[in-house]
Amino acid sequence: MSLTEYRRKRQFNRTREPEPGKPLTPGDRAIFVVQLHHASRRHYDFRLQVGDALKSWAVPKGPSYDPKVKRMAVEVEDHPVDYASFEGEIPKGEYGGGHVAQFDHGVWSTQYDAEAQLAKGHLRFQLFGEKLKGGWHLVRSGKAARQPQWLLFKDDDAYASDLEADDLLGDVTPAPAADVKRAGAGKTGKKGLLAPPEPRATSTRAAKKKWATAAAKLPGAKKATLDGGAFEPQLAKLGDAPPIGERWLHEVKWDGYRLVATIVAGRVRLWSRNALEWTGKVPEVVQALEQLGLRSAALDGELIAGTGTQQDFNVLQATLSGEQQGALSYVLFDLLHLDGIAIDRAPLLERKRLLEAVLADAPPSLAYSSHIPVDGAAAFALAGEQHFEGIISKRADGVYHPGRGDDWRKTKSIQSDEFAVVGTLPPKGSRKGFGALLLASPDGAGGWSYAGRVGSGFSDRQLDEISAHIGNAGSATPTVEVPASQKGPLRAATWFNPLFVAEVYLRGISGQGLLRQPSLKTIRLDKDPGDLMSSDKSAPKPSAEPVKISSPTKLIYPDARITKADVAAYYEQVMDYLLPEVINRPLSVIRCPSGTAKACFFQKHHTAGMERVDLVRLKEEAGTNANYLVVRDAAGLMELVQFNALEFHPWGSFADNPDVANRVVFDLDPGPDVPFAEVKQAARDVRKLLQQAGLVSFLRTTGGKGLHVVVPLNPGCEWELVKHFAHGFADALAESEPERFIAVSTLKLRPGKIFIDYLRNSRGATAIASYSLRAREGAPVALPLTWAQLGSLKAGNEFDLRSVPPRLRRRRKDPWEGINSVQQDLSRWSAG
Repeated sequence: MSLTEYRRKRQFNRTREPEPGKPLTPGDRAIFVVQLHHASRRHYDFRLQVGDALKSWAVPKGPSYDPKVKRMAVEVEDHPVDYASFEGEIPKGEYGGGHVAQFDHGVWSTQYDAEAQLAKGHLRFQLFGEKLKGGWHLVRSGKAARQPQWLLFKDDDAYASDLEADDLLGDVTPAPAADVKRAGAGKTGKKGLLAPPEPRATSTRAAKKKWATAAAKLPGAKKATLDGGAFEPQLAKLGDAPPIGERWLHEVKWDGYRLVATIVAGRVRLWSRNALEWTGKVPEVVQALEQLGLRSAALDGELIAGTGTQQDFNVLQATLSGEQQGALSYVLFDLLHLDGIAIDRAPLLERKRLLEAVLADAPPSLAYSSHIPVDGAAAFALAGEQHFEGIISKRADGVYHPGRGDDWRKTKSIQSDEFAVVGTLPPKGSRKGFGALLLASPDGAGGWSYAGRVGSGFSDRQLDEISAHIGNAGSATPTVEVPASQKGPLRAATWFNPLFVAEVYLRGISGQGLLRQPSLKTIRLDKDPGDLMSSDKSAPKPSAEPVKISSPTKLIYPDARITKADVAAYYEQVMDYLLPEVINRPLSVIRCPSGTAKACFFQKHHTAGMERVDLVRLKEEAGTNANYLVVRDAAGLMELVQFNALEFHPWGSFADNPDVANRVVFDLDPGPDVPFAEVKQAARDVRKLLQQAGLVSFLRTTGGKGLHVVVPLNPGCEWELVKHFAHGFADALAESEPERFIAVSTLKLRPGKIFIDYLRNSRGATAIASYSLRAREGAPVALPLTWAQLGSLKAGNEFDLRSVPPRLRRRRKDPWEGINSVQQDLSRWSAG
């Protein structure tokens, strides 16, 4: 989110409002805050954290708890996240001058992508505050106005009531009398002395009595009192296959965080498996358990995101760290105490039946973990089909035993297979021996096909033993066919003929036939690679289903009548050319959910619902960690297209080595009235100067007004050096010919000049990828060219969605052929 407008409107030497730039606290969930603001007109400021800023709306009358009442909410500039704790006076005469007080705060979530919903104009979300709870809506109004207008209203759920925000001002810091008089106090409803609304209980007093009665009837039940502290959960032993017999029931192995819950006198507390309190981390679960209306209870379950599969675990982590606003659920699979009755000694099946009844009318944040009786093989197969990690098999007649035992057994559905080892990658950091083993499978024609690399699952002893076995074997020349997309990431590899066999766990095959997230199971020194060949083992085939493109007739480029299906078809046609430009690099995209004629937005973080797009966790400039998008294969890229991504902007480094740059990009951006012929001449001049410095460069159109001059670096350079070089190069060019070039982005200084944009050359900066579309009229494409083709080029946006595919079919040679094999770096500038 941009805070430029926020900064422009404020003078921070005159106001105590926080200045942008303070790093976010890592590990905190996405927050919301509502502030009562006595400015020139009294209003409530409603703010939701999206990414690293607070999206903000001014709500004159404040939120209403009545679903029938829709309140106007005027969109204002984004605010920094630490504005959520601001209270006090903004000096008179300054922007927003007046008193600011906290009304409510907490965390929030949404089941879908927040940025996409805001771009579309309807955000559905949940609030978990002291006063504002339950479901809410923000819907953009169609009225023409200077600032976008939205409607804020309550969902008709258990927290809906006839209260108004003004009814709940009893604990809000009052404004000075002068401000109240000047701004108008507004209606105070019931004089601000009421308590926040309580949820409409899902259990009546009679129902509560029924639960205790039902619990007391279970075998082994007895009266007991809970102390409200954590209890040790029962754990499962790992097995190779599900147990067989009628005494077993089988549940999905949820991929989340194990939590136990206690309720004492209606108060809910949550605990991790290691007895750390989580009550404040997941208020949605606390509020949902409160709505059950239980006096006392002890429950066991798993905190999940989405459907609780392996892919959803990333969303869970990102939500808990504040990087996303995903909806979380608490899946319950056991009940040990209910309304004064201990039932932990009752048979599991009886406990689960009672638990299912308690959860019959539960809020959406709670779910019952169902099971399959007896048939463990069927349960295991079903779990695998639905991408769960495996199953937990439990003794149906078993009592609850804290700790690990034979009554609970887990079976993981992770596939393993055998591959020939044909090379290594060098180690990084403190690791010794090698960084990864390179794997191959028989290609069915007497040769070998590259299958991927495995770098995890090795012990120190295995690293030593395998390194000793390999010895000094190998060279820089590949011994197997390597896909073009992998030649860059494998440039430092040592290759040899198939030497021994490794068995690895794998989690599917990518669209390019490469292993997904493999980890070592064992080294099979008792087998020879020829054994794999003699068994006629063929190379792995892609297992991912094609990405389905929804709304194919939706107009994405209205001016050119280009639909979403046309965009998808374009990217499928250029996949072999585009993929090597973006694969395995941290990636930002520009998404246009409603087409280019409406709001588009920039996205760099992985979001809920993305299953084929991978992520890499990287430290940002502010010091926080974030999950960045990474495309590993064609399916991942096409999933981004399904998410309405039009533009692809990769980093100049790879995800596995983000601090080392292998590309320098100079963006020649002409100001108003600069003929394109001068832009072309500028590109030639930049190339010539780079040649004088001993550097080879390549040319690309941007799909806009300008051109890119791209300098490959191999083996690469630290970003600080690259940034220093690029800045110095641009400054020197601008100083030598100030009438032609400028090295600062100030708009008022740019007419008639070409901006040498060096700012794309720092860690985290991006540049448009070759063959990417641009979200501009006519669907232009950024296209690499040879320097010889520059003379006939008419404009930076000459090539488009319709002209590029046939051009590629006619093309005899890649204009950037050899870019990844150029051996050059900036070491001569390392001394400054």
